[in-house]
Order: sequence, then structure tokens, then C-alpha cells
Amino acid sequence: MSTEPRDTDVPDPPTTDLVHLRADGVSVVVDLVGGTLPRVLHWGADLGAPDPAVLADLRHATRPVPLGFPVDGEVAAAVLPEQSAGHVGTPGLTGSRDGRDFSTAFAVTGHTVEHTDDATQRLAVQAVDAAAGLALELVLELTAQGLVRQRGTLTNTADDVYALDGLLLTLPVPAAATELLDFSGRWARERSPQRTAFTHGTRLRDNRRGRTGYDTAFVLVAGTPSFGHRRGQVWGLHTAWSGNHRTLAERSHHQPGLLGGGELLTAGEVRLAPGESYTSPWTYGSWGVGLDALAGRFHRWMRARPQHPRTPRPVTLNTWEAVYFAHDLDRLTELADAAAAIGAERYVLDDGWFGSRRDDTRGLGDWYVSADVWPEGLHPLVDHVTGLGMQFGLWVEPEMVNPDSDLARAHPDWILRVPARLPRPARHQQVLDLAHPDAYAYILERLDALLTEYRIGYLKWDHNRDLVDAGHAGVAGVHGQTLAVYRLLDELRARHPGVEIESCSSGGARVDLEILQRTDRIWGSDCIDALERQQIQRWTNLLVPLELIGAHVGSGTAHSTGRRHALSFRAGTALFGHLGIEWDLREADAAQRAELAAWVAAYKELRGLLHTGTAVHADVADPSHHVHGVVAHDGSDAVFAVVATATSDALPTGRLTFPGLDPDATYHVRPQPPGDVVDGLGSHGPSLPWWTPDGVRLTGRVLAEVGVQVPVLFPEHLVLVRATRV
Repeated sequence: MSTEPRDTDVPDPPTTDLVHLRADGVSVVVDLVGGTLPRVLHWGADLGAPDPAVLADLRHATRPVPLGFPVDGEVAAAVLPEQSAGHVGTPGLTGSRDGRDFSTAFAVTGHTVEHTDDATQRLAVQAVDAAAGLALELVLELTAQGLVRQRGTLTNTADDVYALDGLLLTLPVPAAATELLDFSGRWARERSPQRTAFTHGTRLRDNRRGRTGYDTAFVLVAGTPSFGHRRGQVWGLHTAWSGNHRTLAERSHHQPGLLGGGELLTAGEVRLAPGESYTSPWTYGSWGVGLDALAGRFHRWMRARPQHPRTPRPVTLNTWEAVYFAHDLDRLTELADAAAAIGAERYVLDDGWFGSRRDDTRGLGDWYVSADVWPEGLHPLVDHVTGLGMQFGLWVEPEMVNPDSDLARAHPDWILRVPARLPRPARHQQVLDLAHPDAYAYILERLDALLTEYRIGYLKWDHNRDLVDAGHAGVAGVHGQTLAVYRLLDELRARHPGVEIESCSSGGARVDLEILQRTDRIWGSDCIDALERQQIQRWTNLLVPLELIGAHVGSGTAHSTGRRHALSFRAGTALFGHLGIEWDLREADAAQRAELAAWVAAYKELRGLLHTGTAVHADVADPSHHVHGVVAHDGSDAVFAVVATATSDALPTGRLTFPGLDPDATYHVRPQPPGDVVDGLGSHGPSLPWWTPDGVRLTGRVLAEVGVQVPVLFPEHLVLVRATRV
């Protein structure tokens, strides 16, 4: 056995090939030593400002004993893992030239570190594999809010075509992260959480719906045991792409853990001719202690974007569940009058205004105002709505077409399909091929004409089916369709910068950070049952700040579940979002209208706090109750909801805590009208002693650690608590 020293026994000298990025309590240490693709040595808590020699010793101190690897020497997965480096898990790059150049061995040719105007630190790494005829640029950024985001650009430098099958980027997590949280879902029940152990092997979440999906992994979180909203270290990854994509968590005996994501490409979808490039979606990583901290980084980053909505989020009346397809000017103007009377600020005309669209079987694609229903066009309704001081909004579904439409009959070649057959219909519709230049030009012209003719301030942009058998010019077309939708939205926004756009997709099936670069809110779900919405909105808020989550007050009976809820529960749930109304208010009695008006007034009072503050959630041991709220960034004010979803084992209900406040400040804690009315056992007998406008005065530390007794609520009821610093 040789006793000669190995290079692994020699400490690494200080080098600029170790890059340390720091922001908002987060450190990312990137190892470029040796000229191979970058490896992340640490992503997590801030390490301070060690000098280069300490970073070099960190690298040396964390190198493993070179035993048990599939090749001689150590194996460290790069942000784009390569089998040539000994990685035998999921590869970062897959593709070939008719079977050749199937495995790469990139060598780094240079890297730069720069600081952008928004305080983002950007590491750009250039690499080549001359033998494979490929060049790669990897960009890793640490934003001012402590978010890590990555993307890669692959360029074909050879003389023949390279068929790209996938480009996936990863971030490491430590062995201490033993639990995974991701999400499942379906129509009207989006973002349902599921927990699994983070064991050896690969947890792969492939999405092949052609849109983000009800059942997307959403944010894939790895965390320390029993992590919660306020406890445990968590590392989360989001793949920002509105088409097919994949997200994975992977662990093996020589790799403590990786989280990865990228676009899911089907066979032949991306073929790079000589000189052509492919750029992957951004993947975002967020670290924190507790899920609230992880979410807060996403929220602060989104709010810092220049295009983020700055004006108060207007109370929105949507006509869908009020009238469905039954459009009638008198009925709709009466509804507008009722909406304005309770304080609505935006009125949205939903499906049924165009072509032959009297139901969901026909007319999609014929984006001309129906002369049968609207002989004078939409002007009488638009004028009436805007005359009441409300903004006018309109529903569209530009990416879809009914076979029973003038558009489909005139241009059957504008439908995404394989050559031999049409895809099976869904909701009586097919998908318009927006990668077809003529189809794209038609939709752009129609939407531009509508926005030019009418005073439209808002588009509800829907997308009501999965993309199945979605072919363009004989090859898979989801990649091209996704990029075309982005181009279309970008062009419309450039032409009509004052128009806001909502991303709706059968409810919440297109919610991701890339579509939200082009839209101003998402429709959380077609289900506005308040009980279901408590969970849907809670987990949507893991990624999306409240002001971008459409949340509506429905009628007494939820249309998607048949449940009946008190108006206080419906309105108190919708309060924590971008509040709207989806209810035929002409049928509401005077008492209901007055109560709804009170909730609308409370929303207007609170939305400055709700839409700029920090979202918090208590880790409540009692599964029947949930406490969530928003705390002002300076800790001066907060509003919380105490929600009973079931009956409690305890009677009376025990203490609940209120997190996120300044621990050393004293707060005036009291019920918040109109959520101060208690519906529950004993509500007509002895009252909770402190449940008065005078309330109590407690420190933030006491509220977080000890808590207060809360009212005994009937299931599916809530109350509001206000805490103001004194």
C-alpha cells in the first residue's frame, strides 16, 4: 500500500476561486477550485465575513474521506451535476447527437462576480466541453432578500445538431434535513401539503400538464425534524416555469442531499442547431428558520420588483358566480349598482360576452363582442361601471379555442396537435398554437383592439385545460407555446402598461414566479368555500404575497362544495388576500349588504398593513385551530385571525400564541371589528374577560411564548385580533 501523500491531504491555499455571497442572514459559498463546474459548499445561515484563508480551510475541512465513491477521489455534485465527475444520481444535462456526446466534462474558462443596481450579487461562470461541442454559462444570484436563484444557458458550438433532453440545476442541503414537504392538488383543492421522509433515493415530481399544474410540487422544502412555520431550518426550491417542469429531492450514501429543478423537455422538443442556445428557467432557493422565514424572502423579493403593484389592491366584484353565462345589461348594471354601494372598486365581466359564447361548448377564439347580447357593444356597461367610480375588467381565455367557433373552422391548422389526430377535448376546447405566427398575430390584434376601444383596466386571463398531445409542426410544442405566451403577455403590457392582468387557470393551476413576472395577481382557486380556502390560501402564501392572491367572498352556499358558511367566516377568510366578491348581491338582503360593507371597509382600512407586512403563522398544537396574521415590518401593528376549523379537545379552548411581534415592545391587544363578534359556545353567556375594546396590554414576547385565551368558536368560524404597539 502506498504511503505517498495524496493531494487530498494538503490544505488548499487561499484562492479567488472560492466565492462567498452574503445577504440578509444567508451565506452561499461556491467552490470553483480545480476548473470544474461550481459546487456549493454551503447554503444557509450567514457565516460572517471570514477572510480567504478561512474559506480555503472551510473547503479543506469539509472534504470527505475518498472512500465509497463510484470513482477514485472525492465526488462533489456541481450545481449542474455530471457523471464524468463521478455523480451517479440524476444528471444535470441530458442530450446527445444521435447518441454521441451523451456525457459532458465541462471545464470552467472564467467567472465574474458583480453587484447589480438592486443589490443582487451575481456569479456568472463560463465553461466549455470542446470534445462535445458545447458551451455553458451558469448564473447564480443571491438577492438582497437572501434568495438564491440559478439558470443555465447551453450553446451548441459544433457543426451538427444537439438534441437537448434536459437541463437541471441543483442546490445542496445538509444531512440534518430529514423531512420533505411538497404539494399535491386537484381542481378546487390546489396546493395540498404532503410530508415524506427524506430518505435515500430520488423523489421526482414531474409535471406534464403543459401549465404549472394543480398538483405541482410548488415549493419543495427539505427541513430538520418536525419543522414548522416558526421552527426548524428549512431549505426550499421553486422551479419558475409555466410549462412542463420537474422538481426533485435526491439523497445517496455519498450525497447528503440535493434539491433540483428545471424544464421537462419531451423527445425532440429542443434541438440546437450550430450556434443556437437554450436557456433554462430560473430555479429559486430560500433558506430560513421556519416556513414563515422561507416565505418572507420570496415576498420581500417580489415586492421589491419595479413592476410590483404599488396602488391599493381594489375590492373586485366578479360576475361569474352571480350570473354565469346569462348576460343581460339590466341585470349586470343592477349588480354594478349593488357592488358600488357596498364599496367595490373594480367590476369584472366574466365569460359569455363574445361571439356565440352562450355556454362553454362554443365560441372560444372569436374575440369579438357578441352583437346578439351586446348590440351597442360593451360601451353601455363600461360607461355605467366607470360612471360609478369603479374600474372595468374583462375575462378572456386567449390560449384556447372551441372546435365550434369561427376561428377553428377557418384555421384548423392553428390548433396544437400531432399530425394524425386532434387531442382529446377537455371542456369542449383545444389549445391554440401561439407558436404559429399567424395565430399569435390574430390573438395579439384582437386583445389589443379590445383594450384600445374600451376603458378596460384589468384582464382576467384564464387557461382552462391541460396541454395533451400538444404538437407544433409535427414535434412537441409545449416549450414553444410557453415562450409564446410569455411574449404575448410582454407585448400587451408594453402596449397597455396601465392594464393589470390576473393569471387564472381553472382556478390556481398556473401559479409560478415566471408567470407572475407578467401578471399582477393569481386566482387562488375556483373554490371559494371559506373552509377550503383557509388551506389553499395558507399554502399559496408560502410563495405568493397576500396582495397577489385573489380571494373572494361567495354567496352563503359555496358553489363548488355545497357548504354553507356565515358571512363573517367567508369575509374574514377573503380579507387575507386581494379581496373580492363573487355573489349576486341583488339577492342579498339589507342586513347582509350592511355586514359585507363593514368587511369591505375593514379591508380598505387594513390593506396597507396586509399587503406590505410580514405574513406569520403560529405552530398550533391543537389541530382544530389555526392562527395566522400579518405584522408590520417595523413591528408597530398587526392583525391576526383565530380560525376554528373543527371542534377542539379542550373546552374552553386553551391559549393560543401570536408570533412575529417585537418581543420587547408592549402591545394593545383587542378584538378587531367586524371580526369581533363571537359565534360559539357561551357567546350569549359569560364573555371572555379580555374580549372588549379595552383588551389587554402584553409584550410581544408574552404573546409569542404564553399567548392568550381565545373565544370558544363554533367550527368554521373565525375572529380577528389587533395588536398595536403602545
